[in-house]
Amino acid sequence: MNSHLARRVLPLLALVTGLGVPPGLAAAPEKTRIAVVSSYHREYLWSQDTNAGVVAALLDHGYLDEAAQGRTYTETDRVESSTAVVRKLWMDSKRRSSTADIKEALMRLIADIEQFRPDILLLGDDNATNYLGNYYVDSDLPVVFWGVNGSPLKYRLLDSIERPGHNVTGIYQAGYLLDGIQRLTELVPGVRTMAVLSDASPTGRAKAKEISRMASRGQLPVELVETVVTNSLSTWKQRALDLHPRVDAFFVLNHNTLKHEDGRTADQLEVGAWYLDNVRKPDVSHERQFVVEGVLCAVDDSGYKQGYEAMSVAHRILSGTADPAETPAYAPEPGGFVVNLERAEMLGLLERVADSPIVDERIHRAMALSAVR
Repeated sequence: MNSHLARRVLPLLALVTGLGVPPGLAAAPEKTRIAVVSSYHREYLWSQDTNAGVVAALLDHGYLDEAAQGRTYTETDRVESSTAVVRKLWMDSKRRSSTADIKEALMRLIADIEQFRPDILLLGDDNATNYLGNYYVDSDLPVVFWGVNGSPLKYRLLDSIERPGHNVTGIYQAGYLLDGIQRLTELVPGVRTMAVLSDASPTGRAKAKEISRMASRGQLPVELVETVVTNSLSTWKQRALDLHPRVDAFFVLNHNTLKHEDGRTADQLEVGAWYLDNVRKPDVSHERQFVVEGVLCAVDDSGYKQGYEAMSVAHRILSGTADPAETPAYAPEPGGFVVNLERAEMLGLLERVADSPIVDERIHRAMALSAVR
């Protein structure tokens, strides 16, 4: 029997059969221990979205007694309910992304996980999935990931999407990049050409590569003029200014690992504010968080759904109704088409956006602008 399952089930069997409690095991079943590791940091908007999904699923599946415990977990990274002990750990790999930083984070995280002794491990996004997933693959600890960009097969944790074959399964991001571009051209019919702006993070590189691949196959409704992938803030800004007169629109991907000349990581909202002030072209992104920041629109590859679905898969594994080796990985359906009204007003598109029947959600303010002013 799996040692994590045995720790909870054997005491119950002993009580039912009257055989007594095996030495070293408590007479009552222990609470389920759930460890959650995020690749990023608390202030990152995507992390907040995925956390909201995890908390909702913890409550829906009975691991939390009340909503207030979800708030405690969100604020303190730990909570204990009548049935579970849940702990959150942060890798902080957006702001601390060097090889030395990653190595230090992994040593810290593995020590914390081993001390906590979870019954299941949830890994949020690519870096945690890649590094910690490969550390724990083929162990007796079930692992469920979320937020992997594109095919999770790239990290060699699964034999196939349909039949993972090991102790790891999870939720990945399909991207909905083409959907976003198509919706932008419906919202702004004059868009014919586009450039991509991205950092060189694993997330940014994967999505920029996918857009370029679609362009080479003739699948885009626009001409892709150039793809910028860099971690240099000055290069990112200069290429945006150079491309501004040459394109009708921008696809703004992740910009969280951009660095100043002295090596400091640039703040996402400060980068966003500069972009919004200096680039006056329609733009699209791939997640709601960037529309909250101030980009015009996105077909949301929902962080909430990623977190919720991952915890729901974890629940099935914990309850014994699913085996990670036999549980297919999958990508949830997209969220809605989200637009930012402040950005629309900046671009002279407010009336069109306000009345458009294709818009599912309207965000009224650009967070990047309000945060730096």
